[in-house]
Amino acid sequence: MSFISKSASRREFLRRAGALSTLGMAATPLALNLAALGTASAQSAGSDYKALVCLFLYGGNDTYNTVLATDAPSWANYTQVRNQAPDSIALLAPGTPENTGAGAGSPARLGGVLALNPITPQGRGIALHPMLTGPRDLFAAGRLAIVSNVGPLLRPLTKADYRNSAVPKPASLFSHNDQQSTWQTLAAEGATAGWGGRMGDLLAAGNGNALFTSISASGNAVWLSGQNVLQYQVSTNGAIRIGGNGATTLFGSGPALESMRRVMRNARSDSVLLRDHATVVGRSIDAEQAFGAALPAANTAPYGPLVAPLNNNGLAQQLQVVARTIAGRTALGTRRQVFFVSMGGFDTHDNQNRQHADLMARLSQALVYFDNTLGAMGLRDSVTTFTASDFGRTFTSNGDGTDHGWGAHHFVMGGAVRGREVYGNFPAYGLPDSRGDFTSPNQIGNGSLLPEISVEQLGATLGRWFGVSDGGLADIFPRLTAFDASRRNLGFMA
Repeated sequence: MSFISKSASRREFLRRAGALSTLGMAATPLALNLAALGTASAQSAGSDYKALVCLFLYGGNDTYNTVLATDAPSWANYTQVRNQAPDSIALLAPGTPENTGAGAGSPARLGGVLALNPITPQGRGIALHPMLTGPRDLFAAGRLAIVSNVGPLLRPLTKADYRNSAVPKPASLFSHNDQQSTWQTLAAEGATAGWGGRMGDLLAAGNGNALFTSISASGNAVWLSGQNVLQYQVSTNGAIRIGGNGATTLFGSGPALESMRRVMRNARSDSVLLRDHATVVGRSIDAEQAFGAALPAANTAPYGPLVAPLNNNGLAQQLQVVARTIAGRTALGTRRQVFFVSMGGFDTHDNQNRQHADLMARLSQALVYFDNTLGAMGLRDSVTTFTASDFGRTFTSNGDGTDHGWGAHHFVMGGAVRGREVYGNFPAYGLPDSRGDFTSPNQIGNGSLLPEISVEQLGATLGRWFGVSDGGLADIFPRLTAFDASRRNLGFMA
């Protein structure tokens, strides 16, 4: 059922949004934090709460070593292509024991990939990277699904279409900045509104304070920016305070800090710009105080304390503040929230074995932590987390790493997810012919995956669960109509 807001609340929200539009779309992250966009009174969050969490893997995750096909033909081709000198990046078959004497991060040291048992196996063996023990267990428990071969598309695209340029392709493929933007906004670099923020636009009027609709624990993220909603950035410690993160004094004096804030609230000029700036600063101070007061302490159960290895896991720390923010939903008056967290380091052109194994371990730890925490809060069914990344990577090895690709497999986690399933047709692994062209209909140059599922299809499926109406989805994802009606909802959400 679509989430319906009171028209009066929406009018108030839009009025306040318009009042802040003078900041312009080029507003800096600081300005975005200062733009406290609140309505006059809080509404009860009640039981009708939902949150969507985008987990972005910056750099382009190697999907071929994250989710793997292990049936005999696929495994033979995988091993032949990836077992190249001087440093093989081919992982080992399921059941292969770890060799603790082998080099750190090497396939032998990691042992075999982790076999999965999907409800619908598609006649293929499916496995995960050896360090993804957490996602394996979440998959088996039915709280994690895999959406295969996802990427930016303007419309369905066959390999023949790609070769002949018969169908338009997204702009600036294989470019980090452009593809990060395309995943988050559906357009190349320079776009200013993301599809997470656009969902926030449609649903924020039901929140008591619209500012706390769209929250980043990972700096400025265009996915969270709407046409009206502005993202509110937090640190892993909570609210970012004027005068420094966590500042309670100025030069050791609490009164001095309060005096500074009083000065910042009051413009000593007739300048319209200075008066507006002082007003926005005042709103920001009020928002920081409200946000800080709503959050439970980080070192209290079930949120923490984070002990090793989680205390050194930046993603787990981001997810901790997300969980604490969700815990404060009643005090903040929020019923719908979108969150952004991220990991970097996925641009594995070299030293892939060790680097990727470490990233997979951190991802696994953080997802298990977040699932356990939400379980203890009784909110697994209310929060859905999904992965995204610039692009997948090449099937071929460059000697000890991989290069930029296109399509990739992604995780969706939560109690409302129809888990233990692989959605979409898992791609075939081919071999290069004499011209270097891969024999698989799903692979293009260097074995990069040609996406079968578009970001729009993924986003629309999430948005429908989140409460966005069909009309709202059509507005946010205008290219969705290019795909078959039976495939606009991928079915991975209950």
